[in-house]
Amino acid sequence: MSRTTTPSAPTQTAKFPWIGLITLSAAVFLSVTSEMLPTGLLPDMSHTLGVSQSQVGLLVTWFAFTVVLTSTLLTHLTRKLPRHGLIVWVLVAFAVSNVLTAIAPNYEFVVASRIIGGLAHGLFWAVVGAYAAHLVPKAQIGRAVSITIAGGTLAFVFGVPIATAAGHVLGWQLSFVALAVLMLVGAVLVWKFLPPVDHYGIHEKATDADATALTGGRTRRDPTVMAVVLICSITGLIMVGHYTFYTYVAPFLIDGLGVNGSSLAPLLFAYGIAGAVGLLLAGTVFGPRPQLGLVVSVTVCAISVTVLAVFAANLPVAIGAFVLWGLAFGALPPLLQTRLLHAASARIRDQSSAFYTTAFNSGIGGGALLGAVLLDTVGLRVVPFAYVGILVAALVLSVVSDLVIRRRLASA
Repeated sequence: MSRTTTPSAPTQTAKFPWIGLITLSAAVFLSVTSEMLPTGLLPDMSHTLGVSQSQVGLLVTWFAFTVVLTSTLLTHLTRKLPRHGLIVWVLVAFAVSNVLTAIAPNYEFVVASRIIGGLAHGLFWAVVGAYAAHLVPKAQIGRAVSITIAGGTLAFVFGVPIATAAGHVLGWQLSFVALAVLMLVGAVLVWKFLPPVDHYGIHEKATDADATALTGGRTRRDPTVMAVVLICSITGLIMVGHYTFYTYVAPFLIDGLGVNGSSLAPLLFAYGIAGAVGLLLAGTVFGPRPQLGLVVSVTVCAISVTVLAVFAANLPVAIGAFVLWGLAFGALPPLLQTRLLHAASARIRDQSSAFYTTAFNSGIGGGALLGAVLLDTVGLRVVPFAYVGILVAALVLSVVSDLVIRRRLASA
């Protein structure tokens, strides 16, 4: 299903691939909406399937841990397949997963359908994370990644709420069917508008051949591996901290700030909009300087969450800090991925993206678990300070690792 157009390496003077990147962003929008949709349809699915809401919530856990366990292996097994056709087939797999969820006769069948979706999601992100970098020169990677990841941000702001509302009105099964149809439309758009890429890279192939010849036939270890490991470790640490608190932010806003339940949705919407602004800043102001943007964003996250926790009784200050937190965190995913793609050689970009996906999802699951333990042992008010402590550790690791990465790349 992949086209046979011969890809060429992007150059500094090549036209920026807006249509291709927007198409990729639309695919990300559908993927993230599919991943998070059960969280908006908990009561409906719980009633129909005859299980508790917590069991329906575990569908997200099944999905996430399937990604963690399989993304790296699937990326390795498919490393020689054309990236363009792979994305098309992954979207088709998403559609199949959603249709199976819609027609599921029981809870166990839904779990199986979500595992299929998790398999597709892990491979999708491993491929998409590197795809944007293959389309543009290195100097434009930050901009390209921000456009691609924007689809994920819009999924939280619009995709999940709209699909949830449709599910409440039409029935949750039809919501999944509609999403499956959109996945197939997305597959067609990707096939037609997304340019194919050479995911190994012509220059990298030549470099590999030269390195093998110089070492007497022995393949030299890629010098950027350590940089990838460090950046993925920072990513996992930041996500653990974030989801330690954000998973339980709704009860914190209600019990800690005294916000009415009716005001919760507008506040979360404002947080999402602020995150979209942060995403824009990541692609424009900090795109060419992802390390600087990473340090600034983590610092602002730590300060804003501290203010939110300390001044919880002062509603205007607390809400301002909450929105600022959303803005700062919105910039982090594109900055982390841009930092990764800047550091990784083109030869290992796909594998690096797979490790990044694993670290990201491990952080989500680990953070939610840590937050639950803290909630049951020390209480809700301590949770944001645990988040801040983890962010400080991530900030120190980020600064130290940048020095290590620079020295290793300089000596490579």
